[in-house]
Amino acid sequence: MTETRRTEEVILSRCRELGFAPAGIARAEPTAYEDELRAWLAAGRNGEMAYLKRHEELLVDPARMVEGARSIICVADRYWNGAHDDDDRSQNEAVGGVARYARGDDYHVVIKSRLRRLCDELRQRFPQETFQACVDTVPLLEREHAQRAGLGAVGKNTLLIRRGEGSYFLLGEIVTTLDLEPSEPARPDPCGPCTRCIDACPTNAITPWSVDATRCTSYLTIEHRSAIDPALFPAIDNWIFGCDICQEVCPHNLRKGLPAVHDSYTPRRTAFDLLEVLNWTEDDRRAAFTKSAMKRARLEMMKRNALIAAGNALAAADQPALLARIESLARDDSEPQMVRDTAVAVLANLAQESP
Repeated sequence: MTETRRTEEVILSRCRELGFAPAGIARAEPTAYEDELRAWLAAGRNGEMAYLKRHEELLVDPARMVEGARSIICVADRYWNGAHDDDDRSQNEAVGGVARYARGDDYHVVIKSRLRRLCDELRQRFPQETFQACVDTVPLLEREHAQRAGLGAVGKNTLLIRRGEGSYFLLGEIVTTLDLEPSEPARPDPCGPCTRCIDACPTNAITPWSVDATRCTSYLTIEHRSAIDPALFPAIDNWIFGCDICQEVCPHNLRKGLPAVHDSYTPRRTAFDLLEVLNWTEDDRRAAFTKSAMKRARLEMMKRNALIAAGNALAAADQPALLARIESLARDDSEPQMVRDTAVAVLANLAQESP
């Protein structure tokens, strides 16, 4: 056994000791999809995520982010066991849904704290090398590198799918100048002829191995900072932060006996009362999102999302208190323009649907 091989085994073993599920190593190589990436950005499919265009060159080649980078240590946390939720909407139509990854502690903190610990340990052993911890707040095509590291393969919904274990994983990386032997890459195309995610996407955002962010409910409710096209309101359904539909229908996530979930992602709450959100102050939002990745969404965004979900709830059942709150927001000059405009658009949609 070579010294290099021993180093890699020690690193991956340490990743497992730190609680990561799969872990692997990839070369710090440029993306194999440079043309596709540039075309996607040029077409504006990134929506208001201007940082992707701004950091286009860094996305293409991780060595431009960490000078002299040679390897990427890739890790993942499992955050859901594949079980479907009890349908809260059957008891309460005025409930706003939250994507499963955001129901527990903020994964940025959970993953990065352990990666930084590992970086510190590696710097002690290799003081001449550079180690940078990354968790999706830096310009890195993490799913492609994770596939190269053997963690899983990118599916038609663009999520990383681990065969037999599904896609409910959160990713992290350490980009390093340390030269490590890469792991065996994952076998590509975990989907075969399956198109369930494409067929189930309510906004038609998915085409094979590509997502139009400007139509994706997760993007619209989390990253999109301005008004949402009223034509998309019905398809957003009751989601107020993210969306899990393409994962819920994936056969890889429907298997029994999926691996255990990391304790940090035990749900604090699975949904929010829409009337409660529509009455929030900034202090209420902060209190609700303590230790949560949902704090990324500003108050006016959460009210915008809750208004859309409330309109969809009212289309299904009469709820006078909810309707009254929407009407109040539509004429409240103290509310941000986006909130008022969304309330007006929701009321207009409801008026069109009335017999």
